[in-house]
Amino acid sequence: MSVGLLRDGNEQFSIVADAAPVMLWMSGGDMLCTFFNRPWLEFTGRSIEQEMGNGWAEGVHAEDLQGCLETYMSSFNRRLPFSMEYRLRRADGEYRWILDNGVPKYDREGQFSGYIGSAIDITEKKRADLELRAALAENERLRQRLEAENVYLQAEVGSTHNVSEIVGRSQALRAVLHKAAQVAATDAPVLLLGETGTGKELIAHALHAGSGRRARPLIAVNCAALPPSLIESELFGHEKGAFTGATQARPGRFELANGSTLFLDEIGDLDLPLQAKLLRALQEGEIQRLGSSRTHKFDVRIIAATNRDLEVAMHDGRFRADLYYRLAVFPIALPPLRERRDDIPLLVWHIIQSRQRARARSITQIPQPAMDALVAYDWPGNVRELQNVIERALILSTGPQLLLDEAFGHKPTVCRAQAGSETLRDAQRAHILAVLERCAWIIEGANQAAARLGLRPSTLRNRMRKLGIHRTATR
Repeated sequence: MSVGLLRDGNEQFSIVADAAPVMLWMSGGDMLCTFFNRPWLEFTGRSIEQEMGNGWAEGVHAEDLQGCLETYMSSFNRRLPFSMEYRLRRADGEYRWILDNGVPKYDREGQFSGYIGSAIDITEKKRADLELRAALAENERLRQRLEAENVYLQAEVGSTHNVSEIVGRSQALRAVLHKAAQVAATDAPVLLLGETGTGKELIAHALHAGSGRRARPLIAVNCAALPPSLIESELFGHEKGAFTGATQARPGRFELANGSTLFLDEIGDLDLPLQAKLLRALQEGEIQRLGSSRTHKFDVRIIAATNRDLEVAMHDGRFRADLYYRLAVFPIALPPLRERRDDIPLLVWHIIQSRQRARARSITQIPQPAMDALVAYDWPGNVRELQNVIERALILSTGPQLLLDEAFGHKPTVCRAQAGSETLRDAQRAHILAVLERCAWIIEGANQAAARLGLRPSTLRNRMRKLGIHRTATR
Protein backbone atom coordinates (compact mmCIF):
# COMPACT_ATOMS: atom_id res chain seq x y z
CA MET A 1 0.00 0.00 0.00
CA SER A 2 1.23 3.53 -0.78
CA VAL A 3 2.96 5.66 1.82
CA GLY A 4 1.36 8.68 0.15
CA LEU A 5 -0.79 10.94 2.26
CA LEU A 6 -3.90 12.70 0.94
CA ARG A 7 -5.56 15.27 3.14
CA ASP A 8 -9.02 14.32 1.84
CA GLY A 9 -8.31 10.73 2.77
CA ASN A 10 -8.95 9.42 -0.73
CA GLU A 11 -7.12 6.09 -0.34
CA GLN A 12 -8.31 4.86 -3.73
CA PHE A 13 -6.51 7.74 -5.50
CA SER A 14 -3.30 6.87 -3.68
CA ILE A 15 -3.45 3.28 -4.93
CA VAL A 16 -4.03 4.37 -8.52
CA ALA A 17 -1.32 7.04 -8.31
CA ASP A 18 1.28 4.54 -7.08
CA ALA A 19 0.56 2.31 -10.07
CA ALA A 20 0.95 5.14 -12.59
CA PRO A 21 3.98 4.98 -14.96
CA VAL A 22 4.86 8.62 -14.19
CA MET A 23 5.84 10.60 -11.10
CA LEU A 24 2.81 12.35 -9.57
CA TRP A 25 2.52 15.06 -6.94
CA MET A 26 -0.13 17.28 -5.41
CA SER A 27 -0.14 20.60 -3.56
CA GLY A 28 -2.70 22.40 -1.47
CA GLY A 29 -4.02 25.92 -1.71
CA ASP A 30 -1.03 27.17 0.29
CA MET A 31 1.47 26.07 -2.42
CA LEU A 32 2.91 23.37 -0.15
CA CYS A 33 3.09 19.86 -1.55
CA THR A 34 0.84 17.29 0.12
CA PHE A 35 1.43 14.14 -1.90
CA PHE A 36 4.10 12.28 -3.94
CA ASN A 37 3.48 8.87 -5.47
CA ARG A 38 5.74 5.85 -5.21
CA PRO A 39 7.56 6.41 -8.59
CA TRP A 40 8.56 9.91 -7.39
CA LEU A 41 9.88 8.66 -4.07
CA GLU A 42 11.73 5.77 -5.73
CA PHE A 43 13.31 8.22 -8.19
CA THR A 44 14.56 10.65 -5.51
CA GLY A 45 15.31 7.99 -2.87
CA ARG A 46 13.73 10.21 -0.25
CA SER A 47 10.81 9.67 2.13
CA ILE A 48 7.40 11.28 1.84
CA GLU A 49 8.18 13.33 4.92
CA GLN A 50 11.37 14.71 3.32
CA GLU A 51 9.56 15.71 0.13
CA MET A 52 6.44 17.22 1.71
CA GLY A 53 5.93 20.99 1.80
CA ASN A 54 8.92 22.56 0.02
CA GLY A 55 11.24 19.63 0.72
CA TRP A 56 11.11 18.49 -2.91
CA ALA A 57 13.04 21.66 -3.90
CA GLU A 58 16.14 20.34 -2.10
CA GLY A 59 16.65 17.89 -4.99
CA VAL A 60 16.44 20.53 -7.76
CA HIS A 61 19.74 21.56 -9.33
CA ALA A 62 20.96 24.90 -7.94
CA GLU A 63 21.12 26.44 -11.44
CA ASP A 64 17.47 25.56 -12.12
CA LEU A 65 15.87 26.19 -8.73
CA GLN A 66 15.13 29.91 -9.06
CA GLY A 67 13.45 29.55 -12.45
CA CYS A 68 11.56 26.50 -11.27
CA LEU A 69 10.11 28.28 -8.23
CA GLU A 70 9.25 31.40 -10.22
CA THR A 71 7.31 29.37 -12.78
CA TYR A 72 5.47 27.43 -10.05
CA MET A 73 4.52 30.48 -7.96
CA SER A 74 3.57 32.64 -10.95
CA SER A 75 1.27 29.94 -12.32
CA PHE A 76 -0.15 29.26 -8.86
CA ASN A 77 -1.08 32.90 -8.30
CA ARG A 78 -2.85 33.08 -11.66
CA ARG A 79 -4.42 29.60 -11.38
CA LEU A 80 -2.89 28.61 -14.74
CA PRO A 81 -1.49 25.29 -15.99
CA PHE A 82 2.29 25.24 -16.38
CA SER A 83 5.06 23.16 -17.89
CA MET A 84 8.71 23.42 -16.91
CA GLU A 85 12.00 21.58 -17.32
CA TYR A 86 14.59 21.27 -14.57
CA ARG A 87 17.25 18.91 -13.29
CA LEU A 88 16.28 16.72 -10.32
CA ARG A 89 18.73 14.65 -8.28
CA ARG A 90 18.12 10.93 -8.62
CA ALA A 91 18.65 8.45 -5.77
CA ASP A 92 22.14 7.60 -7.12
CA GLY A 93 23.17 11.28 -7.04
CA GLU A 94 22.92 11.94 -10.79
CA TYR A 95 20.92 14.94 -11.90
CA ARG A 96 18.33 14.07 -14.53
CA TRP A 97 16.24 16.38 -16.69
CA ILE A 98 12.57 16.38 -15.69
CA LEU A 99 9.52 17.61 -17.61
CA ASP A 100 6.98 18.68 -15.00
CA ASN A 101 3.37 19.59 -15.90
CA GLY A 102 0.94 21.01 -13.38
CA VAL A 103 -2.79 21.80 -13.61
CA PRO A 104 -5.06 23.54 -11.07
CA LYS A 105 -7.52 21.35 -9.13
CA TYR A 106 -10.86 22.35 -7.65
CA ASP A 107 -13.10 20.84 -4.96
CA ARG A 108 -16.75 19.88 -5.42
CA GLU A 109 -17.84 23.43 -4.66
CA GLY A 110 -15.60 24.75 -7.43
CA GLN A 111 -13.09 26.28 -5.05
CA PHE A 112 -9.41 26.25 -6.06
CA SER A 113 -7.61 23.72 -3.87
CA GLY A 114 -4.07 23.54 -5.29
CA TYR A 115 -2.33 21.69 -8.10
CA ILE A 116 -1.88 18.16 -9.34
CA GLY A 117 1.18 17.45 -11.44
CA SER A 118 2.99 14.76 -13.38
CA ALA A 119 6.70 14.51 -14.13
CA ILE A 120 8.75 12.32 -16.46
CA ASP A 121 12.49 11.81 -17.01
CA ILE A 122 13.45 13.42 -20.36
CA THR A 123 17.24 13.23 -20.00
CA GLU A 124 17.76 11.00 -23.02
CA LYS A 125 15.49 13.18 -25.12
CA LYS A 126 17.42 16.27 -24.03
CA ARG A 127 20.69 14.61 -24.97
CA ALA A 128 19.29 13.62 -28.33
CA ASP A 129 18.04 17.18 -28.88
CA LEU A 130 21.42 18.62 -27.93
CA GLU A 131 23.19 16.20 -30.26
CA LEU A 132 20.73 17.08 -33.02
CA ARG A 133 21.27 20.81 -32.47
CA ALA A 134 25.03 20.29 -32.47
CA ALA A 135 24.77 18.28 -35.69
CA LEU A 136 22.59 20.96 -37.29
CA ALA A 137 25.02 23.66 -36.17
CA GLU A 138 27.92 21.67 -37.63
CA ASN A 139 25.99 21.16 -40.87
CA GLU A 140 25.31 24.90 -41.02
CA ARG A 141 28.99 25.62 -40.36
CA LEU A 142 30.02 23.25 -43.14
CA ARG A 143 27.40 24.75 -45.47
CA GLN A 144 28.74 28.23 -44.79
CA ARG A 145 32.29 27.01 -45.30
CA LEU A 146 31.47 25.29 -48.60
CA GLU A 147 29.51 28.31 -49.79
CA ALA A 148 32.33 30.69 -48.89
CA GLU A 149 34.90 28.32 -50.39
CA ASN A 150 32.89 28.18 -53.61
CA VAL A 151 32.77 31.98 -53.75
CA TYR A 152 36.50 32.11 -53.05
CA LEU A 153 37.30 29.58 -55.77
CA GLN A 154 35.11 31.41 -58.27
CA ALA A 155 37.06 34.57 -57.52
CA GLU A 156 40.29 32.65 -58.10
CA VAL A 157 39.24 31.40 -61.55
CA GLY A 158 41.53 32.92 -64.12
CA SER A 159 44.29 33.68 -61.64
CA THR A 160 47.72 32.39 -62.58
CA HIS A 161 48.89 30.01 -59.89
CA ASN A 162 50.44 27.33 -62.06
CA VAL A 163 53.72 26.28 -60.46
CA SER A 164 55.06 25.55 -63.95
CA GLU A 165 55.35 29.34 -64.32
CA ILE A 166 58.41 29.26 -62.08
CA VAL A 167 60.75 29.71 -65.00
CA GLY A 168 64.53 29.79 -64.80
CA ARG A 169 67.66 27.76 -64.24
CA SER A 170 69.97 30.24 -62.54
CA GLN A 171 71.86 29.18 -59.45
CA ALA A 172 69.90 31.69 -57.33
CA LEU A 173 66.54 30.28 -58.42
CA ARG A 174 67.69 26.68 -58.04
CA ALA A 175 68.70 27.43 -54.44
CA VAL A 176 65.19 28.76 -53.72
CA LEU A 177 63.51 25.74 -55.31
CA HIS A 178 65.78 23.41 -53.36
CA LYS A 179 64.76 25.02 -50.07
CA ALA A 180 61.11 24.90 -51.08
CA ALA A 181 61.38 21.19 -51.87
CA GLN A 182 62.97 20.54 -48.48
CA VAL A 183 60.19 22.20 -46.47
CA ALA A 184 57.13 21.59 -48.67
CA ALA A 185 56.16 18.21 -47.21
CA THR A 186 56.32 19.48 -43.63
CA ASP A 187 53.81 21.62 -41.76
CA ALA A 188 56.47 24.14 -40.74
CA PRO A 189 55.52 27.81 -41.19
CA VAL A 190 57.39 29.43 -44.07
CA LEU A 191 58.19 33.13 -44.46
CA LEU A 192 58.85 34.24 -48.04
CA LEU A 193 60.98 37.37 -48.31
CA GLY A 194 61.68 39.36 -51.43
CA GLU A 195 60.98 42.45 -53.47
CA THR A 196 57.64 42.95 -55.16
CA GLY A 197 57.24 40.89 -58.32
CA THR A 198 59.79 38.19 -57.41
CA GLY A 199 57.24 35.37 -57.46
CA LYS A 200 56.45 34.88 -53.77
CA GLU A 201 52.88 33.78 -54.50
CA LEU A 202 54.08 31.20 -57.04
CA ILE A 203 56.48 29.75 -54.48
CA ALA A 204 53.64 29.64 -51.93
CA HIS A 205 51.52 27.61 -54.37
CA ALA A 206 54.50 25.35 -55.08
CA LEU A 207 54.92 24.72 -51.34
CA HIS A 208 51.24 23.86 -51.03
CA ALA A 209 51.33 21.61 -54.10
CA GLY A 210 54.20 19.64 -52.56
CA SER A 211 52.49 19.21 -49.20
CA GLY A 212 50.10 16.62 -47.84
CA ARG A 213 47.39 19.29 -47.86
CA ARG A 214 47.29 19.70 -51.63
CA ALA A 215 43.90 17.94 -51.96
CA ARG A 216 42.28 21.12 -50.64
CA PRO A 217 42.78 24.57 -52.16
CA LEU A 218 45.34 27.01 -50.83
CA ILE A 219 43.54 29.95 -49.24
CA ALA A 220 45.16 33.37 -49.66
CA VAL A 221 44.54 36.79 -48.14
CA ASN A 222 46.37 39.98 -49.02
CA CYS A 223 46.93 41.86 -45.77
CA ALA A 224 47.60 45.12 -47.66
CA ALA A 225 44.55 45.01 -49.92
CA LEU A 226 41.90 45.59 -47.24
CA PRO A 227 41.56 48.22 -44.50
CA PRO A 228 42.19 47.04 -40.91
CA SER A 229 38.46 47.17 -40.14
CA LEU A 230 37.82 44.43 -42.71
CA ILE A 231 40.96 42.33 -42.35
CA GLU A 232 39.85 40.93 -38.98
CA SER A 233 36.53 39.77 -40.42
CA GLU A 234 38.32 38.38 -43.48
CA LEU A 235 40.70 36.34 -41.33
CA PHE A 236 38.39 35.19 -38.54
CA GLY A 237 34.88 35.47 -40.01
CA HIS A 238 31.80 37.08 -38.47
CA GLU A 239 28.30 36.32 -37.28
CA LYS A 240 25.14 37.93 -38.60
CA GLY A 241 24.75 41.41 -37.13
CA ALA A 242 28.34 41.56 -35.85
CA PHE A 243 28.71 44.96 -37.55
CA THR A 244 26.85 47.18 -39.98
CA GLY A 245 26.45 45.31 -43.24
CA ALA A 246 26.93 41.83 -41.75
CA THR A 247 23.63 40.49 -43.09
CA GLN A 248 24.64 36.86 -42.72
CA ALA A 249 27.19 34.73 -40.92
CA ARG A 250 30.41 34.13 -42.85
CA PRO A 251 33.43 31.94 -42.07
CA GLY A 252 36.84 33.56 -42.28
CA ARG A 253 39.93 32.44 -44.15
CA PHE A 254 41.18 30.42 -41.16
CA GLU A 255 38.03 28.28 -41.26
CA LEU A 256 38.20 27.96 -45.05
CA ALA A 257 41.83 26.85 -44.79
CA ASN A 258 41.17 24.22 -42.10
CA GLY A 259 43.10 21.15 -43.18
CA SER A 260 44.85 23.17 -45.87
CA THR A 261 47.32 26.06 -46.25
CA LEU A 262 46.72 29.74 -45.48
CA PHE A 263 48.86 32.20 -47.44
CA LEU A 264 49.21 35.56 -45.68
CA ASP A 265 50.55 37.85 -48.38
CA GLU A 266 52.02 41.25 -47.49
CA ILE A 267 52.11 40.27 -43.80
CA GLY A 268 54.37 43.26 -43.11
CA ASP A 269 51.44 45.62 -43.76
CA LEU A 270 49.32 44.17 -40.93
CA ASP A 271 48.81 46.73 -38.16
CA LEU A 272 49.90 46.01 -34.58
CA PRO A 273 46.46 45.25 -33.03
CA LEU A 274 45.77 42.64 -35.71
CA GLN A 275 49.28 41.24 -35.32
CA ALA A 276 48.41 40.56 -31.67
CA LYS A 277 45.15 38.81 -32.61
CA LEU A 278 46.89 36.77 -35.29
CA LEU A 279 49.61 35.73 -32.84
CA ARG A 280 47.02 34.63 -30.29
CA ALA A 281 45.18 32.58 -32.90
CA LEU A 282 48.40 30.86 -33.98
CA GLN A 283 49.42 30.16 -30.38
CA GLU A 284 46.07 28.72 -29.28
CA GLY A 285 45.08 27.03 -32.54
CA GLU A 286 41.59 28.51 -32.37
CA ILE A 287 39.70 31.60 -33.48
CA GLN A 288 36.47 33.39 -32.67
CA ARG A 289 34.25 34.93 -35.29
CA LEU A 290 33.40 38.59 -34.78
CA GLY A 291 30.20 38.80 -32.76
CA SER A 292 30.54 35.29 -31.33
CA SER A 293 31.90 33.83 -28.10
CA ARG A 294 32.22 30.36 -29.61
CA THR A 295 35.72 29.19 -30.51
CA HIS A 296 36.65 27.23 -33.63
CA LYS A 297 39.67 24.95 -33.67
CA PHE A 298 41.71 24.92 -36.85
CA ASP A 299 44.49 22.90 -38.43
CA VAL A 300 46.23 25.27 -40.83
CA ARG A 301 49.71 25.45 -42.32
CA ILE A 302 50.85 29.09 -42.50
CA ILE A 303 52.87 30.57 -45.35
CA ALA A 304 53.52 34.31 -45.05
CA ALA A 305 55.17 36.70 -47.49
CA THR A 306 56.41 40.27 -47.44
CA ASN A 307 58.54 42.68 -49.43
CA ARG A 308 59.47 44.55 -46.26
CA ASP A 309 62.49 44.14 -44.00
CA LEU A 310 60.74 42.74 -40.94
CA GLU A 311 63.87 42.93 -38.81
CA VAL A 312 63.98 46.69 -39.34
CA ALA A 313 60.23 46.85 -38.68
CA MET A 314 60.74 44.97 -35.40
CA HIS A 315 63.50 47.39 -34.38
CA ASP A 316 61.20 50.33 -35.16
CA GLY A 317 58.30 48.78 -33.21
CA ARG A 318 56.15 48.28 -36.31
CA PHE A 319 56.18 44.48 -36.22
CA ARG A 320 55.94 42.16 -33.23
CA ALA A 321 59.05 40.11 -32.61
CA ASP A 322 57.05 37.19 -31.17
CA LEU A 323 54.91 37.02 -34.32
CA TYR A 324 57.99 37.25 -36.54
CA TYR A 325 59.70 34.30 -34.84
CA ARG A 326 56.50 32.24 -35.06
CA LEU A 327 56.22 32.90 -38.80
CA ALA A 328 59.91 32.69 -39.69
CA VAL A 329 60.48 29.05 -38.77
CA PHE A 330 61.76 28.47 -42.30
CA PRO A 331 62.52 31.74 -44.13
CA ILE A 332 63.16 31.70 -47.87
CA ALA A 333 64.61 34.80 -49.54
CA LEU A 334 63.66 35.17 -53.22
CA PRO A 335 66.30 36.87 -55.36
CA PRO A 336 65.38 39.93 -57.44
CA LEU A 337 65.50 39.58 -61.20
CA ARG A 338 68.73 41.61 -61.44
CA GLU A 339 70.44 38.81 -59.47
CA ARG A 340 69.27 36.12 -61.89
CA ARG A 341 69.89 37.75 -65.27
CA ASP A 342 70.52 34.36 -66.86
CA ASP A 343 66.80 33.65 -66.44
CA ILE A 344 65.61 36.76 -68.29
CA PRO A 345 65.75 35.29 -71.86
CA LEU A 346 63.81 32.22 -70.67
CA LEU A 347 61.23 34.42 -68.93
CA VAL A 348 60.86 36.66 -71.98
CA TRP A 349 60.08 33.73 -74.29
CA HIS A 350 57.79 32.18 -71.68
CA ILE A 351 55.77 35.39 -71.40
CA ILE A 352 55.61 35.75 -75.20
CA GLN A 353 54.40 32.19 -75.69
CA SER A 354 51.78 32.44 -72.95
CA ARG A 355 50.33 35.79 -74.06
CA GLN A 356 50.87 36.33 -77.76
CA ARG A 357 47.81 34.32 -78.81
CA ALA A 358 45.55 36.68 -76.83
CA ARG A 359 47.19 39.59 -78.72
CA ALA A 360 46.87 37.84 -82.09
CA ARG A 361 50.63 37.89 -82.51
CA SER A 362 53.17 35.33 -83.71
CA ILE A 363 56.61 36.36 -82.50
CA THR A 364 59.48 34.19 -83.73
CA GLN A 365 62.43 36.55 -83.34
CA ILE A 366 63.86 38.90 -80.75
CA PRO A 367 66.60 41.20 -82.06
CA GLN A 368 69.82 40.79 -80.09
CA PRO A 369 69.98 44.49 -79.11
CA ALA A 370 66.46 44.16 -77.66
CA MET A 371 67.37 41.06 -75.69
CA ASP A 372 70.61 42.68 -74.49
CA ALA A 373 68.61 45.68 -73.27
CA LEU A 374 66.19 43.42 -71.40
CA VAL A 375 69.02 41.51 -69.73
CA ALA A 376 70.93 44.70 -68.80
CA TYR A 377 67.95 46.46 -67.23
CA ASP A 378 67.77 46.37 -63.40
CA TRP A 379 64.03 45.57 -63.18
CA PRO A 380 62.97 47.33 -59.96
CA GLY A 381 59.52 45.77 -60.46
CA ASN A 382 61.08 42.35 -61.18
CA VAL A 383 59.05 39.76 -63.11
CA ARG A 384 55.84 41.79 -62.85
CA GLU A 385 57.52 44.73 -64.56
CA LEU A 386 59.03 42.41 -67.17
CA GLN A 387 55.54 41.07 -67.94
CA ASN A 388 54.26 44.62 -68.48
CA VAL A 389 57.15 45.50 -70.78
CA ILE A 390 56.59 42.37 -72.91
CA GLU A 391 52.82 43.07 -73.00
CA ARG A 392 53.49 46.54 -74.41
CA ALA A 393 55.99 45.08 -76.87
CA LEU A 394 53.44 42.54 -78.09
CA ILE A 395 50.97 45.34 -78.76
CA LEU A 396 53.60 47.28 -80.74
CA SER A 397 54.88 44.25 -82.67
CA THR A 398 52.82 43.57 -85.79
CA GLY A 399 55.37 41.30 -87.45
CA PRO A 400 57.44 38.28 -86.38
CA GLN A 401 60.00 40.41 -84.49
CA LEU A 402 59.49 41.69 -80.93
CA LEU A 403 59.66 45.48 -80.87
CA LEU A 404 60.31 47.13 -77.52
CA ASP A 405 58.70 50.40 -76.52
CA GLU A 406 61.13 53.20 -77.40
CA ALA A 407 60.79 54.54 -73.87
CA PHE A 408 61.96 51.26 -72.34
CA GLY A 409 64.96 51.60 -70.06
CA HIS A 410 64.57 55.34 -69.58
CA LYS A 411 63.31 56.98 -66.38
CA PRO A 412 60.67 58.02 -65.82
CA THR A 413 59.12 55.88 -68.55
CA VAL A 414 55.66 57.46 -68.46
CA CYS A 415 56.97 61.03 -68.34
CA ARG A 416 59.23 60.46 -71.39
CA ALA A 417 56.31 59.00 -73.27
CA GLN A 418 54.47 62.26 -72.66
CA ALA A 419 57.47 64.59 -72.98
CA GLY A 420 55.68 66.72 -75.56
CA SER A 421 53.22 67.92 -72.94
CA GLU A 422 54.34 70.45 -70.35
CA THR A 423 51.07 71.39 -68.58
CA LEU A 424 50.83 70.92 -64.82
CA ARG A 425 47.87 68.57 -65.32
CA ASP A 426 49.83 66.33 -67.68
CA ALA A 427 52.90 66.34 -65.45
CA GLN A 428 50.75 65.41 -62.44
CA ARG A 429 49.01 62.67 -64.44
CA ALA A 430 52.34 61.25 -65.63
CA HIS A 431 53.79 61.25 -62.12
CA ILE A 432 50.76 59.45 -60.64
CA LEU A 433 50.86 56.90 -63.45
CA ALA A 434 54.56 56.27 -62.83
CA VAL A 435 53.98 55.66 -59.12
CA LEU A 436 50.99 53.40 -59.82
CA GLU A 437 53.08 51.34 -62.23
CA ARG A 438 55.85 50.93 -59.65
CA CYS A 439 53.29 49.82 -57.06
CA ALA A 440 51.55 47.40 -59.46
CA TRP A 441 48.44 49.63 -59.16
CA ILE A 442 48.02 48.88 -55.44
CA ILE A 443 46.61 52.08 -53.92
CA GLU A 444 46.18 51.30 -50.22
CA GLY A 445 48.76 50.02 -47.78
CA ALA A 446 52.04 51.13 -46.34
CA ASN A 447 54.57 52.12 -49.04
CA GLN A 448 51.91 51.71 -51.75
CA ALA A 449 50.80 54.37 -54.25
CA ALA A 450 48.75 56.64 -51.94
CA ALA A 451 51.43 56.57 -49.23
CA ARG A 452 54.24 57.28 -51.70
CA LEU A 453 52.32 60.23 -53.11
CA GLY A 454 51.51 61.55 -49.64
CA LEU A 455 47.76 61.31 -50.27
CA ARG A 456 44.82 59.57 -48.66
CA PRO A 457 43.59 56.60 -50.76
CA SER A 458 40.21 58.33 -51.30
CA THR A 459 41.97 61.54 -52.40
CA LEU A 460 44.14 59.61 -54.84
CA ARG A 461 41.11 57.85 -56.34
CA ASN A 462 39.30 61.19 -56.79
CA ARG A 463 42.36 62.68 -58.45
CA MET A 464 42.67 59.66 -60.74
CA ARG A 465 39.05 60.14 -61.83
CA LYS A 466 39.64 63.84 -62.54
CA LEU A 467 42.80 63.08 -64.53
CA GLY A 468 41.19 60.22 -66.44
CA ILE A 469 43.57 57.59 -65.08
CA HIS A 470 42.21 54.07 -65.45
CA ARG A 471 43.95 50.74 -65.29
CA THR A 472 43.81 49.11 -68.71
CA ALA A 473 44.02 45.42 -69.53
CA THR A 474 47.72 45.76 -70.30
CA ARG A 475 48.57 47.21 -66.92
